[in-house]
Amino acid sequence: MTYRWRGIAYALLSAALFGASTPLAKALLGDISPWMLAGLLYLASGVGLAVLHAVRRLRAGPLSEAPLARQDLPWLTAVIAAGGIAGPVLLMVGLSTTPASTASLLLNLEGLFTLGIAWVVFRENVDRHIALGAAAILAGALLLSWSGGPEGIGWGALAIAGACLAWGIDNNLTRKLSSADPLQIAMLKGAVAGTVNVILAWLVGGTLPSAGPFLAAAVVGFLGYGVSLTLFVLALRHLGSARTGAYFSLAPFAGAAVAILAFGEPVTMRFVVAAAMMGVGLYLHLIERHEHEHRHESMDHEHRHVHDEHHQHEHEGWEGPEPHSHPHTHKPLVHAHPHFPDIHHRHTH
Repeated sequence: MTYRWRGIAYALLSAALFGASTPLAKALLGDISPWMLAGLLYLASGVGLAVLHAVRRLRAGPLSEAPLARQDLPWLTAVIAAGGIAGPVLLMVGLSTTPASTASLLLNLEGLFTLGIAWVVFRENVDRHIALGAAAILAGALLLSWSGGPEGIGWGALAIAGACLAWGIDNNLTRKLSSADPLQIAMLKGAVAGTVNVILAWLVGGTLPSAGPFLAAAVVGFLGYGVSLTLFVLALRHLGSARTGAYFSLAPFAGAAVAILAFGEPVTMRFVVAAAMMGVGLYLHLIERHEHEHRHESMDHEHRHVHDEHHQHEHEGWEGPEPHSHPHTHKPLVHAHPHFPDIHHRHTH
């Protein structure tokens, strides 16, 4: 259960950082074009995480996390293509012809797509508590985004919906990589997606901003995109896609709270009601208890671990400090305990 609470903490902190980045990035739009800003945010996350990755290897050594392997490259390529390139490009296309009120509402589709794909395509367990909790959180996010109702539904709106679908696919495919080093995953995604988007923005007439806005965008990108994505991958490792996506849907609340505290926006009744709805959804997720007898099939993989109930293996004469990472084999095991769709519990029900 400690493993579960750690995953919840990762998901909530990821949502808070990303949500806080939204009003901060919005404040930069007067100095930076939207497409160039998207590229700079991703690129700053990649560069900042590359520095952290190098420092961690010097301090902790290469055995602290499992590096991406050759068989991970197709999944990583799909993640970058869907979430780092297709998503931002579709969003920029959609925003150019869609009213802000409609765009804000449509962006909540990401959480719905993430949950739906996890449930229908990847057969992730979604019980009554999770479904009702996700519905309450998403309803609260919709209420926060409401500003007079949708208008101007057209190709631009479809492009924004397409961006949300791309990010929903990205979130579920990233789950396939979640046993690998989350810092490395987020670093590569940020570096590649950021470079591509900066080049595309430059080709359509965008220019780099002056030093002040540039540095501000770098800080927002590193924390709101880089650190947030790293925590999101860790949450996927512990909780699976559906639950992580539902917790991440709390991001609009964090953004609204920052707008109130930092920019003096008023506390409205809509904010209070939305917060209450999200609180109910969060409570339903926190009280979930999923327990039954299940079977672990034999599995060979590599990830960061300690020698708990699921990791009783030999080290062939070497015993390193815990937690550590190395290739290991799980023998078949049948037992019952509370669990969630983490990297060891992706069985059917």
